[in-house]
Amino acid sequence: MATPWFMLLQAEPAAVDSASLLASITIFVLAIFVGWQIITKIPPTLHTPLMSGSNAISGITVVGALIAAGAGALTFAKVLGFLALVLAMTNVVGGFMVTHRMLAKFRRRN
Repeated sequence: MATPWFMLLQAEPAAVDSASLLASITIFVLAIFVGWQIITKIPPTLHTPLMSGSNAISGITVVGALIAAGAGALTFAKVLGFLALVLAMTNVVGGFMVTHRMLAKFRRRN
């Protein structure tokens, strides 16, 4: 039976079996591929309006990164959690900046 991904963050290095690690890496690579395919298929005219929706998803990523950084027993898990937190926050802030700029174009001029 494969170990759940969150147990990999708390387990000792010797306790992680190769099947669980391979399954986690496979899911990670598939997520990268699916994300890349989705982003490249969005037309440029829809990209900016969809940024506000993706900010909510990035907010969920921030919560997950906080859990990963705080729950990790290993230093490597804490470092990866912190890196995920920095990247997710960069995405959230950038998304809000792009959305704010887009909405400013639709304001009436006095």
